[in-house]
Amino acid sequence: MSTNAVPPTVADVVAELERRYPPAWAEDWDRVGLVLGEPCAPVRRILCVVDVVPETVAEALDAGADMIVAHHPLWLRGVSSVAPTTFKGRIAHRLIKSDVALYVAHTNADVADPGVSDALAARFGLTGLRPLHRPAPGAPAAGDGRGIGRIGELPTPMTLAELARHAAAVLPATAWGVRAAGDPGRMVRTLAVSGGSGDGFLADATAAGVDAFLTSDLRHHPAGEHLAAEGPALLDAAHWATERPWLDDLAVLLREATGVETLVSDLDTDPWTVHAAPPAVDDKEPRP
Repeated sequence: MSTNAVPPTVADVVAELERRYPPAWAEDWDRVGLVLGEPCAPVRRILCVVDVVPETVAEALDAGADMIVAHHPLWLRGVSSVAPTTFKGRIAHRLIKSDVALYVAHTNADVADPGVSDALAARFGLTGLRPLHRPAPGAPAAGDGRGIGRIGELPTPMTLAELARHAAAVLPATAWGVRAAGDPGRMVRTLAVSGGSGDGFLADATAAGVDAFLTSDLRHHPAGEHLAAEGPALLDAAHWATERPWLDDLAVLLREATGVETLVSDLDTDPWTVHAAPPAVDDKEPRP
């Protein structure tokens, strides 16, 4: 885009986002779309983030961004006040005073093809992709390869232990890292991935017959019961790390569609900041 060209407006950017990620594709409980910002305001720089938190807002302001495009909603439930007595209220006030628009693409980006899980699958070089969980027939997002998660074939089979180490290397680094559940020597050829919280799709991974399922926020009892029922091996990565790869695809989309300079936040917004591994087996004191 020429430096003398008239920049697109917030409304222009929103139109491109909603062409690619229609709000009707979002889950009923979700809150997507334009949160803050004048539709007629010009946009010269965009910052893409996973989470709208004080740190990423400060990053946007420091970068001179006119708009933030986020994956996670700032608000999921109705509020009766946006007073700056809460951190979310302070965020809203700061963005409004700085003329920075905020847009959210959440489960409508999860279900898109390509979407959040396609970017995650690309980190593993998966081929032959298909959805892990398809929308119900007749749902707005049904059809054309859309759905939550992706299933594919690894370029080279590896054991679960090898895959866990590989996942830690190809995903954005976090203190959480990657943990795995199952036989460390189990060979993995087919892998299901789902960005974000995925224990609601354990049954889908089992029904698909994959060797392993990588996602986030797995809980003790659902994971244990899944393994006891001889389901696929599990890999649990940090929530932020499984969704951060999509920001690169989002940035390319916005640059190509609008000509706006688009930046990607690499700030690790995973809440877990310390990981302490137990001593090696040989270093442990013998039990009495």
